[in-house]
Amino acid sequence: MRFPSSFFFLPFALLVSTISVPCQQPDNADLLTLDQAVSLALQHNRLIQSSALEVRKFDDKRAATHTLRLPAFNWYTLGSQRLTALDFSFPKGAFGIFPGIGPVPATDTSIHTSIRPAALLIARVDQPLSQQYRIGLGLHALDLGRQIASQQERAQKQAVIDQVKRAYYAILQMQSALESVEESIKLYKELDRVTEQYVLQQAALKAQSLEIKTRLARAEYDALTIRDPIQTQKEQLNGILGRDLKTEFRVSPVPEADDSKVDLAAAQKSAVEQRPELKQARLKVQQAKYDRRIKKAEYIPNVSLSFSYLSPVNYGSLIPANIAGVGLLLDWEPFDWGRKKSELAEKSRTIEQAELALQESESQITIEVASKYRKLQETRQLIVVCRLARETARENLRVVGNRYKEEASLLKDVLQAQASLAEANSQYQQALQSYWTARADFEKALGGDH
Repeated sequence: MRFPSSFFFLPFALLVSTISVPCQQPDNADLLTLDQAVSLALQHNRLIQSSALEVRKFDDKRAATHTLRLPAFNWYTLGSQRLTALDFSFPKGAFGIFPGIGPVPATDTSIHTSIRPAALLIARVDQPLSQQYRIGLGLHALDLGRQIASQQERAQKQAVIDQVKRAYYAILQMQSALESVEESIKLYKELDRVTEQYVLQQAALKAQSLEIKTRLARAEYDALTIRDPIQTQKEQLNGILGRDLKTEFRVSPVPEADDSKVDLAAAQKSAVEQRPELKQARLKVQQAKYDRRIKKAEYIPNVSLSFSYLSPVNYGSLIPANIAGVGLLLDWEPFDWGRKKSELAEKSRTIEQAELALQESESQITIEVASKYRKLQETRQLIVVCRLARETARENLRVVGNRYKEEASLLKDVLQAQASLAEANSQYQQALQSYWTARADFEKALGGDH
C-alpha cells in the first residue's frame, strides 16, 4: 500500500535529524574531560595514595636504620630480694703488716650483711665501629627498596590511568548507543502516530502499524537495558577517581583517530627503557647483590667502643657504690657450623633468580608491545572500514528518502535504511572506542608517564 507524499516527508525529516542532531546530556551535570579524569585519578585514587605511602615508609625505615651508626644508650635495672647473706672473711694480716701498727686486720675478721632488698643499676654507651660497614650496606639496600617502591607507584599510576581510559570509553560507547536508541524512539513514535491516523483512514494496513509498534517497543526496551549500565559505569569511574560514587558528570566525545605512524622497533626499545616492571627487575638484581654483601659482612667481628657504669644498691659497704670503665667490646662467633656459608650460598642463588627474572621480563614486555602494536594497527584499519560503511548507509538513506517524496519507495525500505544507518553508526562508534582502548593499552605497554 502506498502513502501520500506528505506522510513520507515527515519521517524522512525525522530520520535526517537522527543523523545530525545528537542527544543532549543533562545540563545540570559538570563536563568531565578525559584529561580531567586522569588528573583527578592521579590525585585522589586510593591505590595510588597507598603506593605513595609505601614509598614514604622506606624514608622512615632509612631514618631508623641510620640511627644505628650513632652511640647506643642502654640502662638496665635489676631489683631483687637476696636469698643468701653476703658474708666476708678476712684473715689476720690480709691487708698487710705495717710498722708500728702490726697486721691489718689484727685478728681474723668476719663481716656479715643482713638479707634485705637490693638493686643493681647498669648503664652502657656503645659506639659501633666495625659495624659501620654493614650498616652502610643496609642503607644502600633500603635506598634500592625505595626506588623499587617508586617504580611500583609508577606502575600503579599507569594501571589506574588505563582503568580510567577504559571506563571513560565504555561510558562514551554506551552513551552513544543510548543516544541512537532514543532518537529511534522519537522516530518510531512519530511514525506510530501518523500510521494510526492512516489506518483509521484506511490508507495504511494494520500490519504496518503493528510493525512500527513492535520496533518502538524494542527500542524502548533497548534504552532501558542501556541506562542502568551507564550509571554503573559512572559509579565505577567515580570510584577510580576517588570521589563520591553519586557524583554526576558528563563526558566529552572521543576525537577522531589520527593517522600518525608508530615504529615498532622504536616502541619496543622505549618500553625496555621505561617500563616500571623492568626497572624494578634491574633494581632487584642490585638489591640481591647488596643482600649478599650484607650477609658476607657478618664474618666481620662486631667491635664497639664501650663505656659502662655499675652501681650496686644495698649490697653492703664493702662493695663499691660506683664502678665505671671504658674500653673495646668484641662480639664474634668464630664457629657457626657452616651456617653463614649456607646463608651466603642462598643469597647467591637469589641473585641468579633476579637476573633470570630480568631476562624473562624483557622478553615478555617485547612480546606485549608487539601484540599491542598489532592490535592498534587493526583497530585503526577497522575505523576506515566502518567510516566507509557509515557513509554508504547515509547515502542509501538519502536516496530512499528522495524516493519517498516521489512515492517510489515503501515504508519498509525507509525502516531498513534507517536501521542500516543506525547499525553503521554503532559499529563506527565501537570501532572508535576500540581504537582508543587499544591506544591506551599500547601507551601503557610503552611505560611512559602521563
